[in-house]
Amino acid sequence: MATMTTEAKRPMVVSHADWLTARQQFLTKEKEFTRQRDELSRLRREMPWEKVEKNHVFDGPRGNETLADVFDGRSQLIVYHFMFGPGWKEGCPSCSYLADHFDGMTIHLANRDVTFTAISRGPIDQIEAFKKRMSWRFHWVSSFGSDFNYDYHVSFTAEERANGKVYYNYDQVEFPSEVPGVSVFSRDTNGEIYHTYSSYARGLGTLVGTYNFLDLAPKGRDEDGLAFTMSWVRHHDKYDGGYLVDGARTYQEPAKADASCCSGENHP
Repeated sequence: MATMTTEAKRPMVVSHADWLTARQQFLTKEKEFTRQRDELSRLRREMPWEKVEKNHVFDGPRGNETLADVFDGRSQLIVYHFMFGPGWKEGCPSCSYLADHFDGMTIHLANRDVTFTAISRGPIDQIEAFKKRMSWRFHWVSSFGSDFNYDYHVSFTAEERANGKVYYNYDQVEFPSEVPGVSVFSRDTNGEIYHTYSSYARGLGTLVGTYNFLDLAPKGRDEDGLAFTMSWVRHHDKYDGGYLVDGARTYQEPAKADASCCSGENHP
């Protein structure tokens, strides 16, 4: 076992005047990146849409909810595809790390005509139990028994996995049965729903507020020596004062809560 962080290589120590010169030079690069990010966001909003033809139905805490219901009266919907498969003992630690950022933002999104929800293939009773354990309040529904996760390429059938690679992040890659992602939808005044955007893998990095803060720190994310970059991440109720991380640990799906529960292949 290795400690979670390593000793950062300290850059040279200079006078305040020299530090200010270096900071101003770097500020030029930061402003260039900000302008590039603004342009990328503009181009994202100009991408074409595709009409959602299926009537997706989810199992929510209040019963069945259609995709239209999930909009909750607003015209825009952001869905986080949370890795929580049928029968899992708990949600993916990395998705849970990201989900720790959700509760504070939902009221602000709602006041900009955006509804946020998480969707997982795990049954709603398992979702609700884990959500209670983590003290989360954001909306979260189950797509168990529907095509939704498969249509948006965040779950894969046994047949797909048998081929050795699956279609994820717009390419054929090796990956487990459940993967993370974010999808965005729009609903017009006639009730028609459109899929406007989806992003996966490293494309989700900007959603992780903690990472953005770590990027400001001298050691950064401190993940270079880890076999799996997020192997240090735990559910927030599993950290303790003596926390160590195994640098050789690779990604592992959460254990099954009950081997007799949910085959995980409930694909219509």
